[in-house]
Amino acid sequence: MTDNLQLTALVDACHWIGAKGWAPATGGNMSVREDANRCWLSESGKDKGTLTPADFLLVDIDTNIAPSGRKPSAETGLHTLIYRLFPEANAVLHVHTVNATVLSRIEKSALLNLHGYEMQKSLSGQTSHLDTVPVALFDNDQDIDALARRIADTDPVNLKYGFLLRGHGLTCWGRSVAEARRHLEGLEFLFDCEMRLRLLERE
Repeated sequence: MTDNLQLTALVDACHWIGAKGWAPATGGNMSVREDANRCWLSESGKDKGTLTPADFLLVDIDTNIAPSGRKPSAETGLHTLIYRLFPEANAVLHVHTVNATVLSRIEKSALLNLHGYEMQKSLSGQTSHLDTVPVALFDNDQDIDALARRIADTDPVNLKYGFLLRGHGLTCWGRSVAEARRHLEGLEFLFDCEMRLRLLERE
């Protein structure tokens, strides 16, 4: 059961994301699990840097319906999919950072493999820069149900921390808001490094 502290932590994370410019023009969406059947999801069209707890809607994880009748994010189905696929996931952050958006277009394969970076250890369970961390990539799709089906068919190993949508951004999660926030910051740093490395290799 999510307590008020977790929703407060999510609001704080949204303000942090907004201050970094990682969810521009009201983009992005964030959620936290309430229980096995429901989650709190940011309302559509809200500036993430100024969200309050009142800007989150209770959504049914199985049906994507908000009983209040208010409009949750267009990508509600991706949040609820994560909660269904990963029962241990308790917070989901979706952002539109420049690094994630551009790198998702540069990488043409179905996986972005991160290797050799000490900051890989910011991701839970990673203990060495020598390991390879796979991040799944998917073509963007305005049909969220179809996109969710493609994600659901992917090897869970490649979805351990998050996934990229081409030309769109990063979705990541964690067992708590704090862990999801750490994964976001760690992945964004790794994407920045990977972008710079690829630019230098082209020179």
